[in-house]
Amino acid sequence: MKELTFETLIAVFEEIFGRGLFWIMVAAAAVVTLAYLFVLIRDRAVSWRKFLWAQLSMPVGAVAAVWFVMGMTHSSPADIGGAVDLIVFLGVAVMGAIGMAILVYTLESLVKPRKAKLES
Repeated sequence: MKELTFETLIAVFEEIFGRGLFWIMVAAAAVVTLAYLFVLIRDRAVSWRKFLWAQLSMPVGAVAAVWFVMGMTHSSPADIGGAVDLIVFLGVAVMGAIGMAILVYTLESLVKPRKAKLES
């Protein structure tokens, strides 16, 4: 592998997760992203209470993402061999944390919509 291309990355992810699961995860990420954008446009403001709950869920997302990837690759923390492995490990954790925060904020906003202020 001399070049890292988009097609190569897709092939690697399909190999790790399986073709069906990978594309289901891509579709789920797209749906959550669109729902998040819908909520932001609809509410026209960030709810800081919901944002706090979303931030508090981030460690759960980080651990879940790392656990999921380790399960899919049949690996363990003992298999981390070098700096690149650690960077990938931390990258997965960060992406899981961010994804969980977006998911929690979006679900909270869809379940409990922002109350409209009465104009006098």
